[in-house]
This record gives sequence, C-alpha cells and structure tokens, in this order.
Amino acid sequence: MKHFWGSAAVAALMGMTLPALAPAYADVKTGVDAWQQGDYAKAIAEWRPLAQAGDPDAQFNLGQAYKLGRGVPADLPTAIDWYRKATQQGHTRAEDNLGLLMFQQGDRSGALPYLQHASIRGEPRAQYIVATSLFNGDLIGKDWVRAYALMTRASASGLPQATESLTQMDKFIPEDQRKQGLAMAANLEKSEKSGVTLAAASPAPTTRAPVRPSPSAVRTTELPASTINQPTPTPVSSPKTVPQRVAAAKPQPAPKPAPKATPAAATIPAPAASGGWRVQLGAFGEEGRARGLWSQLTGKVSGLSAYQPYLVKAGTITRLQAGPIASSADATRLCSRIKAAGADCMPKKL
Repeated sequence: MKHFWGSAAVAALMGMTLPALAPAYADVKTGVDAWQQGDYAKAIAEWRPLAQAGDPDAQFNLGQAYKLGRGVPADLPTAIDWYRKATQQGHTRAEDNLGLLMFQQGDRSGALPYLQHASIRGEPRAQYIVATSLFNGDLIGKDWVRAYALMTRASASGLPQATESLTQMDKFIPEDQRKQGLAMAANLEKSEKSGVTLAAASPAPTTRAPVRPSPSAVRTTELPASTINQPTPTPVSSPKTVPQRVAAAKPQPAPKPAPKATPAAATIPAPAASGGWRVQLGAFGEEGRARGLWSQLTGKVSGLSAYQPYLVKAGTITRLQAGPIASSADATRLCSRIKAAGADCMPKKL
C-alpha cells in the first residue's frame, strides 16, 4: 500500500528553513539519550514533532516505541504506519521491521516486497520467510536455488528454524541445485558485508546537521523476538509442505524435551569397519557449534562415542554426521537412540 503525506505534514516540511533544522535533528539524539535512561515519555515528546515533520529516524524510533509499548500504549497498526513512513524515505531498518511486523500481523502478500529487500540486506528472519515462500511457491514463483541460498544464509546466522528447514530441503532439492544455491549464498554473504560499508559511505544531505543520530539509535535487537515459529517439519510425500509454512511469532527454538527412556531391546548398533551409511545430526553455520553438539550427544547417548564424527563442509555450512554404519536398519536404530535423547537425527546414505 502506498502512503501519501497529509497536507499538514507537507506544509510543515515545506515551511522549514535551514536554521531550524540543526536543533530539530539534534533533538532526535536527545530523545535517544532519554530512551536509554528509561525516560520514555521524554523520548516520545522529542521524537513526535520531528516524526510528524518528516524525520525518518524519529519516525523509525516512534515505530519502535509503539511496537514495544514504551512511553505510549502498544499499538501495532500505529507502529506499522510509522515504519512505513520512514521506509518511504529509504530507512532500511524501518523497512526490515515493517515487513516482519506486517507478516506477523497476517498481511503476508503486502509484507513480501519489504521482506525480499530485507533478505538481500542479510536480515535472517526475512531470509527464512522468503526462502520458505520460494520453496513452496507461495505468493512468488518457486525457485529452489534461491530458496536454498537464502535458507543457507539464515542458518549461518544461527536461526534454528532455518537449519532444520535446510535439512528438510536436502531431501527434495537435487544436488546440482543445492550446489548452485551454496554458490549464490556465498555471493549473498559478500553483498551483505559490502552493504554495511555502502550505507556508511553514503553522503549525508547538505541541508542536515551532522549531529543527527544513525537509524540504529533505538536498536532492533531491543525488540522482543518476532516473526517465525515453525512446527517441527515431518517428512511427507509432497515437497509443498516442507519446510512447514511460516507462522507469526518468536524465533526462539522450542526447549528440548527431557531424554526419554529407551526400551532395552533398542540397543545401539556397533560401528562398522566400513559402510555406506551415516547419521546426520544437524547443520550449522559455525563449525564450533557442530563440535559442541557432538560433545553433548556423546555424553547423553551411551555408545555414540564409539562412532567417528564427520564434519562435512558445504559452502558456509558444516554438517555433523556420525559413522560408518553398515546398513539402513542400523542407521535407523542409531537415530532412534539419539532422538530419544532429545536430538535430531536422520539416516544418510553415502
């Protein structure tokens, strides 16, 4: 939806003179200082007239305040309105929050253009949502290469749902398309890094005072976790439902269940001297996390330490596998023991 300025706001902008701009934009920082000290009412009082006059930083900050309910009652539609106004002036953080909040509120088709921009900039939650849409062909055309690339980047950022979905994608996306996706992910990573310096290097308008704070004055990391809560994916015959469709709210991983008792009959199979099977325990953006999981599991699953851990590299992703295993049946038995300890596991044929 395109937003047009009201006549009062336009008149306020057109009526400003250069001498009045410097102290006005300085007040954005005054509001930030008040916010950081917990004086939210003062922060709102500083930002509101500037936001109404068209300052994008003040508009973004007001959006944050209405989303969090600090200094003003929590009001998500009003937060969206302020984010949209700042977005129309090129405020990228506002655009990130606008897309995520619109998606969370159920306007998925309206949110998607903003989320696509945010995904290119490297916002992991946006990358996850867009990747899911590209995989399922929802709202936008199906593109498994790009879906795999964006999900890889989201996983590398530490988003647990993305790592789980990437494992599910491996079952359906052909190897050649996965390789193309990994190459695209590497290019996206370079683009994300260059985008940071590009924003910093953009010349400021000559009519504005240098004391104006950056758009990150009220940081997005202060927001409560938002946007994605994915049910655990289950293997199904149609790739349409893998990964599970994105639902609104909280990207924190669900707490791991307590280890379950395993029947005595389900003994762990002995490692084979050689074999065509392994079990895959997860995929990570950092090798250290894969090693950490292996240390945890060998302490929980009796007999697992007898297996050889494998750290399989694929672009920026490290997959943790264990083997060698003689047969599919043995791999399935081993996975049943690992799953009983509350961890993910998937048999893998070499």
